Amino acid sequence: MTYPKRLIEVDLPIKRISAHARREKSIRHGHISTLHIWWARRPLAACRAVICAALWPDPSDPLCPTAFRDKARELMLQWTNHQRQSLLSPESRPRFDAARLKPKTFDDDGELRGALLDFIADFANWDNSTVPEYLDTSRALTQAAHQALGGASGTRPLVVDPFAGGGSIPLEALRVGADAFASDLNPVPVLLNKVVLEYIPKYGQHLADEVRKWGQKIKSEAEKELAEYYPNDSDGATPIAYLWARTIQCEGPGCGARVPIITQLLLAERKTSRVVLKCVPDATQKTIRVRVLTRPKSEEIGEGTVKRSSVTCPICDYTTQAANVRGQFAGRKGGCHDAKLLAVVTISSDREKKYREPTDLDLEIVERAKLQITKLAAPKMSAIPNEPLPYLRSIFNIHLLGVSEWGQLFTPRQALLLATFAKIIRERAESSKTEPSSTAVITCLGLTLDKMADFHTSLARWIHQGEKIGNTFGRQALGIIWDYAEANPFGNVSGSWDRCVEYVSEVIEHNRCLANAGSIEQASATNHPLPNDSASAFVTDPPYYDAVPYADLSDFFYVWLKRSIGILHEKLFQELTSPKEMEAVQLAERNKLYAYKTRENFERRMADALSEGRRVTIPSGVGVIVFAHKTTQAWETMLRAVIDAGWIVVASWPIDTERQGRFRAMDSAALTSSVHLVCRPRENSDGSVRTDEIGDWRDVLQELPRRIHEWMPRLAEEGVVGADAIFACLGPALEIFSRYSRVEKASGEAVTLKEYLEQVWAAVAKEALALVFKDADTTGFEADARLTAMWLWTLQAGDSYSQNADGAEEDDNADDTEGGKGGKAKNSGFVLEYDAARKIAQGLGAPLEDLASLVEVSGETARLLPVAERTRYLFGKDQEESPLSRRPKKKDQQLGLNLFEELTEGNDVDATWGEKTVQKPGVTVLDRIHQAMILFAASRSEALKRFLVDEGIGADERFWGLAQALSALYPPRSEEKRWVDGVLARKKGLGF
Repeated sequence: MTYPKRLIEVDLPIKRISAHARREKSIRHGHISTLHIWWARRPLAACRAVICAALWPDPSDPLCPTAFRDKARELMLQWTNHQRQSLLSPESRPRFDAARLKPKTFDDDGELRGALLDFIADFANWDNSTVPEYLDTSRALTQAAHQALGGASGTRPLVVDPFAGGGSIPLEALRVGADAFASDLNPVPVLLNKVVLEYIPKYGQHLADEVRKWGQKIKSEAEKELAEYYPNDSDGATPIAYLWARTIQCEGPGCGARVPIITQLLLAERKTSRVVLKCVPDATQKTIRVRVLTRPKSEEIGEGTVKRSSVTCPICDYTTQAANVRGQFAGRKGGCHDAKLLAVVTISSDREKKYREPTDLDLEIVERAKLQITKLAAPKMSAIPNEPLPYLRSIFNIHLLGVSEWGQLFTPRQALLLATFAKIIRERAESSKTEPSSTAVITCLGLTLDKMADFHTSLARWIHQGEKIGNTFGRQALGIIWDYAEANPFGNVSGSWDRCVEYVSEVIEHNRCLANAGSIEQASATNHPLPNDSASAFVTDPPYYDAVPYADLSDFFYVWLKRSIGILHEKLFQELTSPKEMEAVQLAERNKLYAYKTRENFERRMADALSEGRRVTIPSGVGVIVFAHKTTQAWETMLRAVIDAGWIVVASWPIDTERQGRFRAMDSAALTSSVHLVCRPRENSDGSVRTDEIGDWRDVLQELPRRIHEWMPRLAEEGVVGADAIFACLGPALEIFSRYSRVEKASGEAVTLKEYLEQVWAAVAKEALALVFKDADTTGFEADARLTAMWLWTLQAGDSYSQNADGAEEDDNADDTEGGKGGKAKNSGFVLEYDAARKIAQGLGAPLEDLASLVEVSGETARLLPVAERTRYLFGKDQEESPLSRRPKKKDQQLGLNLFEELTEGNDVDATWGEKTVQKPGVTVLDRIHQAMILFAASRSEALKRFLVDEGIGADERFWGLAQALSALYPPRSEEKRWVDGVLARKKGLGF
């Protein structure tokens, strides 16, 4: 049966939605992300836009119900008139350009579609998410669509998300007037969604007021019990942070001093002054005193004692190697009990931050805290979490410091603090667990304790920019942090109780506009609790292989929730830790305990979950599956699961959901966009999957390049480039293939999805190449040029496109946590997943095995060699020297005015490249360009002139055309970009 298309099947203003999604990353107050940490939460802007477009029909579709068209026209007229009045009002901030002042009638269905898409783009703006005109309009459109499409009277369309996580999708479903059913296997997100979907709509502002009121009562009670552990200084200043460093014993001959492991000595960097630490060694006493210096002299600013986990003793200069450093922590449970207090940060009544050295009282208080935590008790469990903290290779590397229990992440005073707050909250919960509104309030305060705990561990850093304390989960991992900051929970500082209460209250206030409550259950996505044909839309953001170990990370919060509000939610907190056996995450390679969590297990569970999603979706419904993995194998597996589950892929939309310039995006094809696959159930009227539609392979192959040709320019217009564009083409490509239950060749042999996707990659590569070389005949370029151009284009990701950041030191335990292989290469260069590189090369007729001088393959990655590394190949063995490890000289900060002279200065390095003479021009145009770039970089101006003029290389227009294309493709701050621009700058002066 044929159904009217939804807006999301035909169009989506992805550029504007992406802009709002990116901006949202910097919004804090009132945003759901400040209620409680959950990893890889989707931006609300993207969820809101996608859900609206998935629920509303396309008015230009012939099958669109007239009732919806009429209602949409009425609502869009009202909305645009309201916006016109706002524009005409001088005191109102304009939301639209002047062209939109012109009155509209929307008699044309295409114009009406444009108005709806316009509305969706503007509604995606965070500032409009609580504006009544937008809320009322969106809810009226949602209800009109539901009724026009056959929804029962008095009901709303149901949006289902079986991987609810942080709750972005179900929250936005409620915001736009749908019903939401959210489920998750993990108790922590179930609790988060219970607050968002049930408590906030039910209690609204009253809940926020009660959270603030009871938050103050709990603070007062805790302050009485903990006041002696956080005293003010004698001058009235309040200590807000205590700065600590773990220690080791120096292994230098005859030394044995206790060395603080300090990553950096800078504590504050202000406009007019700095505050630093200085290690003062005493060789006689074998002690190291740490002083605080304000306005230090330049010679007094030193380096820390640790570099790449190796520790150098300030007394004897002996360096204890990293393996021995970590070996000393065996059995020390994190080393907090013998850490060294370096400094105390205080704040005066006039809000001035000062730094002082620790006193005897500071140290005595810590000893008192150690004694007090042994006296704490909790019913049926220890007051300090003793649940096991598993080792996950390159994710939970804190295990290497002897940490094996969750409670060992905390200093004695931090453990005492959190256990005391948990006890007080638990006592409130016990006295009010029969009152529904009180349950909601205490639950929110339990989440507040979780929020505070994120700032109160021995993994929270002191951040000298801004002079503040960072949180534990800066990324989805628990790595090794050598020096850390301990916050005062009663001071006005990051992680204080007051600030955490306010963040939670603001989230409640911001979302009190929700018109109706949703439903949340703890359930596995592979065995969904809803009956067949329940949902109008199945919208979900599933896990991505080994990207995030959700269950293990969530145990950090689970163990405290169990101790604070577990009595209110006994079904959620019955087990020792969160459930892991049924979790759809790949972790077999991280820990032998999870040997069953293989790739195959993940893929099987994902296929089952998608099948369940189709089962609960009505035949006329829509599915939206968010995926952001960068490996072709992962995409093939996901698409196979989608098709096998009985879905037809009808569209795909890349929406920018990742922070620009993040470390993982550097020098690899990490996606900045999440691709939203739009699907329809491939079902018969009785709900069974259709299996009788056979497609002809020849017809499919004929239609594929046309669809890619139509789609790729649209993506380019929207600013979608590189890997994002490649994977965004999968939707249109799969529209052709997945509409059939089976595609056959003339012989009757079935075509596999893998075989079809090989054709897709080839079609995408060819079309992308045509975009790279606009208005140029790409057949004139050799294979190496085609591959280089496509490779560099694939790595582009908007502003985040960059080569390896020279000199950037990786975190000791940094890992590729977004899925797939790749990331920062050990050597410089441009890295792609090998299979992606192979398929791109194959599609361009440039097999990797024929380009060994250009591409290096190592395991599952392929690296496009930097130009400098090709010196030996291009100039011969006797001229292979190149300054790969040399650093540019620091130039005067004043920018020059003569751009041409700057470009022709070459690569100003500490040591020259040595003499470079082209003995023989390169075989290909790309080789010859690289030779010219190296001559320029080596400041061989005369040799470059002879090469271009006397040898006649510059007379070839292909040389300059390709050089111009490479200039546009190389990263803005890369050496290659500078070198090729330097060559191009010589063109006119040499008479070309």
